[in-house]
Amino acid sequence: MPRKPATIDPILANGSGVNALARNRNGTTGQVRIIGGSYRRRLLAFPARPGLRPTPNRVRETLFNWLGQSLEGLACLDLFAGSGALGFEAASRGARRVVMIERDRAACNALAANRERLGASAVEVVAGDAPAWLERAAERFDVVFLDPPFRQNVLPQLLERLPRVLAARARVYVESERALEAHGAWRALRAARAGQVSYQLIEWSGDDPGDLSRDV
Repeated sequence: MPRKPATIDPILANGSGVNALARNRNGTTGQVRIIGGSYRRRLLAFPARPGLRPTPNRVRETLFNWLGQSLEGLACLDLFAGSGALGFEAASRGARRVVMIERDRAACNALAANRERLGASAVEVVAGDAPAWLERAAERFDVVFLDPPFRQNVLPQLLERLPRVLAARARVYVESERALEAHGAWRALRAARAGQVSYQLIEWSGDDPGDLSRDV
């Protein structure tokens, strides 16, 4: 059954694209460059929105070294897509499916415009709230990117709901202010820091609820 594309505002439908969206709604726009794969060096434009902070190039390079340069055949979920830097990077590296969840309307429209401009048919853009989407999701993913807004304390509820959408041995990338300590069915794979940001890769190793806690 064909998937319905994300709803796109008329400003995007008439071909004026992301830059026009940014000028008309926000006055400013940002850009981030895809660093690997078939879309390498292509630019993603995104509107200036509170809390929208694309994962830096150096951190993305480290992450995809951890994951392996090719994600061929994997299903990926980008729960707080923002600029789309992580999700489009995954699509660029061969992911068969990338679902991007974003609740900000301007950011979501920019994601949809970037998808069309790149011809990224593996990408589906979903306008919605991440915790609510997890409650009704009916598919499983091999890789999840989890980069929620800081200081909103949403990680505990997200990690509690996440196992229901994870494939066996799924890997989850987490960006947060403080590191997470893995327990139970979760296993820590890699971790590093960049300035004030902790980023790490953890693995889901079972069908049990598992347990993750903040290392404070």
